[in-house]
Amino acid sequence: MNQADQSGTPHSTSTSSISVQVEPATAPGVVKYHDPYQALRYRDFRFYVFATFLSAIGEQMLSVAIGWELYQRTNSPLALGFVGLAQVSPALILSLPAGSLADRLNRKRMMLFAQGLFAASAVGLTLLSYFQNPLLLIYGCLVLLGIGNAFSNPVGSALLSETIPENAYENAATWQSSSWQLASMGGPALGGLLIAIFHSTLPVYILNTVATLVVILCFLLMHVTGTAHVGKVKERSTLRSLTEGFTFLRRTQVILAAITLDLFAVLLGGAVTLLPIYARDILRVGPTGLGILEAAPSVGALLMTLALAHTPPFKKAGRALLLAVGIFGVATCIFGVSHIFWLSLIMLAVLGASDNISVVIRSTLVLTRTPDEMRGRVSAVNGLFINMSNQLGGFESGMAAQLLGPIGAVSFGGVGTIVVVGLVAAFWPEMRNLGTLIEEKTVEMISALPEAEVVEVLSSTPDA
Repeated sequence: MNQADQSGTPHSTSTSSISVQVEPATAPGVVKYHDPYQALRYRDFRFYVFATFLSAIGEQMLSVAIGWELYQRTNSPLALGFVGLAQVSPALILSLPAGSLADRLNRKRMMLFAQGLFAASAVGLTLLSYFQNPLLLIYGCLVLLGIGNAFSNPVGSALLSETIPENAYENAATWQSSSWQLASMGGPALGGLLIAIFHSTLPVYILNTVATLVVILCFLLMHVTGTAHVGKVKERSTLRSLTEGFTFLRRTQVILAAITLDLFAVLLGGAVTLLPIYARDILRVGPTGLGILEAAPSVGALLMTLALAHTPPFKKAGRALLLAVGIFGVATCIFGVSHIFWLSLIMLAVLGASDNISVVIRSTLVLTRTPDEMRGRVSAVNGLFINMSNQLGGFESGMAAQLLGPIGAVSFGGVGTIVVVGLVAAFWPEMRNLGTLIEEKTVEMISALPEAEVVEVLSSTPDA
């Protein structure tokens, strides 16, 4: 047990996996415990993380297989860009209705429905690869995958809050990101290895189908009912219900700033979309090298996740987020001009590490500063922005590479990301001044709610 010295400097030590800290602002004799494995001690969260892990493995293997197959068959960067467009189009149409439904219906059943769409898409891609059907049908399966994502993103984020208590949200966001990044590290490498061994993408599609079925089983085994929020949402017109997520974000400026940073950083810095071109034509490392390149961002992200899990929560989260996205832009520029394989790997790892900081901060803000009865709608808007940045970013990268070449496209995106960081820092003082992610959340949450819901939240929020 440590005590603060007379200068007010905090000391810390650790016993097993529990870190013990005393801060100057804490009353004498009162200690704060930081448990890096807090969220993992809950059974339903472990099932949730494992399902996320398997889903991400399948998603990343699928990304490698589709990118390699399309580029091999077309030799067109634009064909890679249409992959993102096919998946984001359903999200633009369906995300808001899905978020509204997630605040009214059984979230667990909605998640199972989304996973069923993933399974159907996986089976379709397997059959199309085996019979070498036209490319248009592959894009059709990607549209079906996009429909599944439109439902799973808002529902999954909202369902996560039912698996753990509120004080574990930041830790849960860290481990959820860790599971995704670990899978993203192994998924591309495994996908590239399977393509290299079998000289075909078919084994990748088959394995993705199996992984999707196991994910469905994980959600079936969870004890959460998915109905903790039911009855809390007041009936309103359909249009008003759909737009309340936007209204909440407009009033919660710090979340809006975090989402804006992520949106434009990924939209402009879409280097990962062009990795098949870099692997074959610039770095000349083939499908095995492509798998390694795809895994590099996840290696950096995983290392960053482990560091975040074993350190206390952010005290200056806003500055950390701005710095992380700025580093993301610089690393994108260096990767764009690199012709050296090991340097490209390092820059991709830096991209992943800095992006992971952004993911943890943004995810924690959405969880902690959104009331449960609005999590579906707010998560839908958040997911809509994420899908737009990821998939439209891929389309933008493909178009830019067609016009400027891959090196010019990636470098231009990196510079644009740095400019966006400067603009967000200038126009959103809430982001510059953001301290801890939990502190004073209730006041900000209530001020962002529609007026009719303030009384309800005050009566149900202990901190109020």
